[in-house]
Amino acid sequence: MALLGKKEEKTNVPLLGRREDESVATRPGEVHTLLGKGSEFEGKLTFEGQVRIDGKFSGQIVTKDVLVIGDGARVTAEINAGTVIINGTVEGNVRAAQLIELHAPARVKGSLESPALTMDRGVVFEGTTKMENLGKGGGSPPPPGGEVKK
Repeated sequence: MALLGKKEEKTNVPLLGRREDESVATRPGEVHTLLGKGSEFEGKLTFEGQVRIDGKFSGQIVTKDVLVIGDGARVTAEINAGTVIINGTVEGNVRAAQLIELHAPARVKGSLESPALTMDRGVVFEGTTKMENLGKGGGSPPPPGGEVKK
């Protein structure tokens, strides 16, 4: 009887696994794909979820989600993402719909375009920045303290 109980549990495991797969995109901070140290990739990378690059990449990166460039990574690319977190070396233009974070010892050469930018002490940045709301067309932000009354 105990063996039958274990078999039933095993048949239920794939169903639970499917539910976990469906909710993967909703878990903040979880890396879905990793290009590890020692890896080299050239081309166009398009993805959903969070991707972390710790190796070398050159080409183009497109996503609405999160891209993390790890310490020691070397990326030469045009990047268009939702959020970009940089700890390594990036050469190229970075455009983020939500946020760009630069953490030491990051080295960035190129233009940064995003509505929000954070930069730690110790980051080396050579280029230009443009901060505007990329996700919405036109319109000015509401004044501090609330809504505009008509």
